[in-house]
Amino acid sequence: MAEPNRRAAVPFILITVLLDTLGVGLIIPVGPRLVASFLHGDLEAAARWFGVLMSLYSVMQFVFAPVLGGLSDRFGRRAVILLSLAGAATSYLASGLSTALWWLFVGRTVAGITGASFSAANAYIADITPPERRAASFGAVGAVFGLGFILGPLLGGFLGDYGLRIPYFVGATLNFVNLLYGLLVLPESLSRENRRPFSFARANPVGSLGSLRKHPVVMRLTGTLACAFIAQFVLQSTWALYSQARFGWSFKQVGFSFMAVGLSTALVQGLLVRAIVPLLGERRALVLGLTFGATGYALIGLASRGWMLYAFIPVLALAGIAGPAVQAILTREVGPKEQGELQGALNGLQGLMAIVGPIIGTSLLAQFGTDTSIVHVPGAPYFAACFFSASGLLLAVRTLARNPTPLAPRGRGVTP
Repeated sequence: MAEPNRRAAVPFILITVLLDTLGVGLIIPVGPRLVASFLHGDLEAAARWFGVLMSLYSVMQFVFAPVLGGLSDRFGRRAVILLSLAGAATSYLASGLSTALWWLFVGRTVAGITGASFSAANAYIADITPPERRAASFGAVGAVFGLGFILGPLLGGFLGDYGLRIPYFVGATLNFVNLLYGLLVLPESLSRENRRPFSFARANPVGSLGSLRKHPVVMRLTGTLACAFIAQFVLQSTWALYSQARFGWSFKQVGFSFMAVGLSTALVQGLLVRAIVPLLGERRALVLGLTFGATGYALIGLASRGWMLYAFIPVLALAGIAGPAVQAILTREVGPKEQGELQGALNGLQGLMAIVGPIIGTSLLAQFGTDTSIVHVPGAPYFAACFFSASGLLLAVRTLARNPTPLAPRGRGVTP
């Protein structure tokens, strides 16, 4: 791809990822109240239905990420990304105009399907970025991902003061404007000779992961990612309840702590990855990041004062080094015709762990974290997250030990 085209394409992809993640948090402040408006103001019932809506989003991502990845391998990344933006704008508009609860379910289903465009976006990045620079590019995607989770709830809360449906209309407008921008500036990144037929046998959650078995290194490192995803979602699902129950934090304090986590992660993936991965190489950066992750989760589980969480957040944020490093390694292991399938499988895996992780985290918190627990271990969810992160680390070390030579041609940033 010509450099001017690439300079226009990369910001567009980053904006698209930002809007996808922004949309997740945008409705959190107002969603329960909008649901309650269809249930005669019953907030308890609204909380349950809103939880179902949020889970539905993750389920749709799990199912459709491999589909969109496979479609991007067949028809190109541009078409899938632009159609996803159109679908996202439609889903927000449907929710904003909803006159019954089932409208919200339709809107969230479409949002989950179109949110699975992460697979096409990451494949686009792999297409246009030289292998030795992919870790930095994936780090930028991760940084934008973190910023989206910070800005989404803030923007949703601010707009919600002017009306429960305003955040949905703003989400629709942002995605529609970005769609128009993409129609003008986004070139196709996948050449026709590198495209391949679409296959439903591969483009499903089970088939997409199964197809990775022909790449042993990819399959084993996918196990490492699964462990890291579970740990991440254990943290996300329990942080607010844990900090409020154990340290008596207010909603505002919880919000500030989420902001600290998001900013720290964005700084690590947006800035430190660019320096650390070329210095250490992708393999050592992966091991270092996973080590920081296991350590950070253990420290949070051991915290006895609220302020300690802020002290340990930077340690945990350094785990963000691992994600871009392993993404770069994985994209080297598959050919250009398989990048969409790879990213679809990884995003589908993340969607599955988004279902499994919260169940594990909240169950452990309920079982061991209350004052009435027979065995009182408030930090149990984070000790479990430490276990999963350490398991991923051991799997990665074993995989890299079996492949002592670099996983790609030698060069800057790829030596072991």
